[in-house]
Amino acid sequence: MSDEVKSYEADEIVVTFEPALCEHAANCVRELPAVFDTKRRPWILPQAAPADDVAAQVERCPSGALKYKRR
Repeated sequence: MSDEVKSYEADEIVVTFEPALCEHAANCVRELPAVFDTKRRPWILPQAAPADDVAAQVERCPSGALKYKRR
């Protein structure tokens, strides 16, 4: 997997993912599968849930591989 930071944009929020930091705890996939689905490309669809839900899930990322910025 590439070590570069990847960005996934929606109208209200931008989610970034840094693969090198990911611990693969899969909290995001289990807790918000409409947004985070590793079997899909792109695997993050921040527009698939309210921005508040996406932000809350990103904040629960144990490794800090996921981050967000509000628009």
